Amino acid sequence: MASAWWPCLILALLSSLAASGFPRSPIRLLGKRSLPEGVANGIEVYSTKINSKVTSRFAHNVVTTRAINRADTAKEVSFDVELPKTAFITNFTLTIDGVTYPGNVKEKEVAKKQYEKAVSQGKTAGLVKASGRKLEKFTVSVTVAAGSKVTFELTYEELLKRHKGKYEMYLKVQPKQLVKHFEIEVDIFEPQGISMLDAEASFITNDLLGSALTKSFSGKKGHVSFKPSLDQQRSCPTCTDSLLNGDFTITYDVNRESPGNVQIVNGYFVHFFAPQGLPVVPKNVAFVIDISGSMAGRKLEQTKEALLRILEDMKEEDYLNFILFSGDVSTWKEHLVQATPENLQEARTFVKSMEDKGMTNINDGLLRGISMLNKAREEHRIPERSTSIVIMLTDGDANVGESRPEKIQENVRNAIGGKFPLYNLGFGNNLNYNFLENMALENHGFARRIYEDSDADLQLQGFYEEVANPLLTGVEMEYPENAILDLTQNTYQHFYDGSEIVVAGRLVDEDMNSFKADVKGHGATNDLTFTEEVDMKEMEKALQERDYIFGNYIERLWAYLTIEQLLEKRKNAHGEEKENLTAWALDLSLKYHFVTPLTSMVVTKPEDNEDERAIADKPGEGGDSHTGEPRHVLPDQLPASSKPLLLCGRGSPLYHPNSGERRCPLLQHR
Repeated sequence: MASAWWPCLILALLSSLAASGFPRSPIRLLGKRSLPEGVANGIEVYSTKINSKVTSRFAHNVVTTRAINRADTAKEVSFDVELPKTAFITNFTLTIDGVTYPGNVKEKEVAKKQYEKAVSQGKTAGLVKASGRKLEKFTVSVTVAAGSKVTFELTYEELLKRHKGKYEMYLKVQPKQLVKHFEIEVDIFEPQGISMLDAEASFITNDLLGSALTKSFSGKKGHVSFKPSLDQQRSCPTCTDSLLNGDFTITYDVNRESPGNVQIVNGYFVHFFAPQGLPVVPKNVAFVIDISGSMAGRKLEQTKEALLRILEDMKEEDYLNFILFSGDVSTWKEHLVQATPENLQEARTFVKSMEDKGMTNINDGLLRGISMLNKAREEHRIPERSTSIVIMLTDGDANVGESRPEKIQENVRNAIGGKFPLYNLGFGNNLNYNFLENMALENHGFARRIYEDSDADLQLQGFYEEVANPLLTGVEMEYPENAILDLTQNTYQHFYDGSEIVVAGRLVDEDMNSFKADVKGHGATNDLTFTEEVDMKEMEKALQERDYIFGNYIERLWAYLTIEQLLEKRKNAHGEEKENLTAWALDLSLKYHFVTPLTSMVVTKPEDNEDERAIADKPGEGGDSHTGEPRHVLPDQLPASSKPLLLCGRGSPLYHPNSGERRCPLLQHR
């Protein structure tokens, strides 16, 4: 499954002068300001609401901001929301003085033509771009006449993934001015029952904690509400600036009386699988570590600190080795060794002695680690009921030995042969993240970017904790033969403790009386089978109580998961296979109104008495092959007329007609 990120958003409404002769760039409102209360540069943001409805892990989020121009001249108002990188925007509407301008999702090629026309006229506008570790920032701006009201409404959806035993919604709140009606409302419905629910914020004082924030759960329903008054928003009793600036986090988990849970609604089903209390399967880990010259200093020190912590977590039944690569390859031991106290102490000494040197030979480093795991299995050096894992960390591109990404990928694929997963960690931005991700996905693993920051060692350790405790290997999810269509991925090499496997599909016969799901896997001591049986009549009765959320959530969850997996498969596909995957993902994106790398949202905005088109795409972690930043176009000088909206597409930048470069145009007012 794709690496997961949590639902997050930053809210900011900004205003700027739109009078003739002045630059039309949003003024970022920072610090204390001697402005009328709740009004910034003539714009009053009188309402900001975040409404989230989570049904069986599927989150439907609506962000609505209302403002009025209290100045006597036209003003430009900008609406900023930061949302999860894994979310799909499904709708955006702009309402000015009661007239609504809706967004429509179209095939990217269709939208591109409209965008190119706007660019050729020297116009540019809003965006979605990568923003930090987990977020994408959505921005749109519009000129509002004196005395006029404007409403922005953004909708996005996402499947919450389970990490370390809980689901997490992470909201970064930053309105940047006092808001008369500010509220966050989250309703959670989980048929399995909610076992824990918590909410906290980095900026909340004791006063806010007691009266503005409420949280509760009972049975299948949970609720979180945050409604600070104007006085509670102030950074001090007499201040006119807001203290709402930080992280707002909601965490929850569900009851797990049985290993799995199947839900069926309107001809679609979803199967959640997360068994508890199983013994951990011993693991054999090849740590393939880049010690080239570019790792010198802080990066290598943080890598050492992380590896020393990881060694503390190794279990005695585990096996390990370190493979270091620079211009050449060296190893700690000739073969895998057991994680006995004596060997772990020796491993700590080895890690502390690691020094940077030379070039970057990714190919030979990986092949040595893979060969070591294969040989250990062939020579019975490791337990029969154990699982193997390759964890590779690098901060750059291969520049010695085999350096062609496609050839390295081929070599690694052939060497692993589908037997165990590869996890690639990209340290920093000076690397080809797309290559690392594609190679990991092709070998049943995933890639993760490690950000160069003071907590890089904790990021590395956090990744390891996700894969440290395999409970099952060779997991197969089986369903009634000839009864299911369009099944999402239903085989997994591992199930890790604290995670969850999610499978969805479509029923051939909606009138079937019962539904059976079997899960088979290899445990630490024996092979296991878990069975879930559903009585369709009983299921129908149970579902009637959830109408207060949204009824077609399983169908949308299935579409979301299918698109996500098709896009992953597409990264390593070629020819006709890639065309078929693309066509299916595009069809689903259009049908369910998702902004994905294959689609764009077109928004018509009123500017200068004529309609103009705005286009929205989606950026991605590997937007630029080396920096991971979104590709963008910067206009030399922005015109006084306003602009089309653009949301940049994940991994699929638009074509710029003037430069001939494939870039994703972004609004970058200066």
